[in-house]
Amino acid sequence: MASRTALITGATSGIGKATAQLFAANKINLILCGRRQDRLEALQNDLGAKTKVHILNFDVRDKDAVFSSINNLPEEFSNIDILINNAGNAHGLEPINDGSLEDWDAMLDINVKGLLYVSKAIIPQMVSKKSGHIINIGSTAGKEVYPKGNVYCASKHAVDAINQGMRMDLNPYGIRVGAVNPGLVETEFSKVRFKGDDVRAETVYSGYQPLKPEDIADIIHFVVTRPYHVNIADLVVMPTAQASSTILNKKEA
Repeated sequence: MASRTALITGATSGIGKATAQLFAANKINLILCGRRQDRLEALQNDLGAKTKVHILNFDVRDKDAVFSSINNLPEEFSNIDILINNAGNAHGLEPINDGSLEDWDAMLDINVKGLLYVSKAIIPQMVSKKSGHIINIGSTAGKEVYPKGNVYCASKHAVDAINQGMRMDLNPYGIRVGAVNPGLVETEFSKVRFKGDDVRAETVYSGYQPLKPEDIADIIHFVVTRPYHVNIADLVVMPTAQASSTILNKKEA
């Protein structure tokens, strides 16, 4: 059986990086996308001994860069079987009356429009060959709204809606579409959200056992390796200590 090729956005850290590592170990060819060229090159060097790896350095907010990069892939990487829409971010945690327009733009441009740009660049080839598998990385924030989550939650609710609509629209072409929606995962996510405030970020993951990026990578790999007639359409995963966005069983320090 020929090796499949997966394109992963946000591949330079967290869930994207862990997924790339697991896919490489399982001989899935990789197109790794991210904003940090040095990290992309390091990943390519690390994983290149296990599978074929091509890197694309762009910001998913840059529509022209997205389409130019994907439309000009080398021939051996041009047939994309799996798309992992992983790139996403959270900026700020303020009540809506104190929210930053810049933060709102960043979240909507990356989490929603960026996902759409990358999908639009890849879906036509999947439609043409009537096969493909798209995994959209959502969040428990796309299932419930929590205080001060306002626009971030809105962006992830949009991902949830896009995932459902995408699955419906691509059904006639035999393309599988599903979402993995993690709760609290220990990544750079909180450092970005709190804009480099490491102390504040660390408190998010203290007092309990959060999910690790590798936990989500395992799930993503499970999803994409099911028999063709099986499509895992929508999956929510949280650490055992988490019951909802606002209920977390933290131990006393």
